[in-house]
Amino acid sequence: MTLTYYGHACFSVTIKGKKLLFDPFITPNALAKHIDINNIEADYILLTHGHGDHVMDAEAIAKSTGATIIAAYEVAMWYAAKGIQKYHPMNIGGKWQFDFGTVKCVNAVHSSQLPDGSYGGNPMGFIITSDEINFYYSGDTALTLDMQLIPTFAEIDFAVLPIGDNLTMGQDDAIQAAKMIQVNTVIGVHYDTFENIKIDHQKAIDNFKNHEVELKLLSIGETIEL
Repeated sequence: MTLTYYGHACFSVTIKGKKLLFDPFITPNALAKHIDINNIEADYILLTHGHGDHVMDAEAIAKSTGATIIAAYEVAMWYAAKGIQKYHPMNIGGKWQFDFGTVKCVNAVHSSQLPDGSYGGNPMGFIITSDEINFYYSGDTALTLDMQLIPTFAEIDFAVLPIGDNLTMGQDDAIQAAKMIQVNTVIGVHYDTFENIKIDHQKAIDNFKNHEVELKLLSIGETIEL
């Protein structure tokens, strides 16, 4: 499985030939100015909540690629009203079998409001399971004891967790989350984009390593194999 990082909390994975794009916030992100969204391919766009820094490019990419938006009911309906024809509404606790694998929606402790001020439903994370690999993307969240449930749903190969603090959990809480999830590999997201979430990269990597967890901090546009 390949994973490409597009900055902030946006990344893409390819599973069973299908391209899944998560939380696209690229064009407003100065750190990702070298990324052209017209070159991004997507079969599905998964949105964890309605904040602009997670959905800003979703409409444009969905319309250019014909991707299906997977999101909380309220978010999916908001895009339907904007003319998106392919969408799949979900909610916390639910799961659905797609052609690439299964998506299960789990709790995230955060907030959610769409760019025009509309109610964005409950924020959530995704557990993706497939014949190839299983992973957990928490979305924006605080550390929560609900994470202890995740290993009962699936054996997770890696987790994508926010580490920037202030707006989400920071490094120390993300380390505790990794222990609850029972993973040794974490892809860090939601850092550096804004002044109040900037981190010291090497200090963060060393912090995770001291707890026997590998933290991967990818360059924007970088693709890795997992």
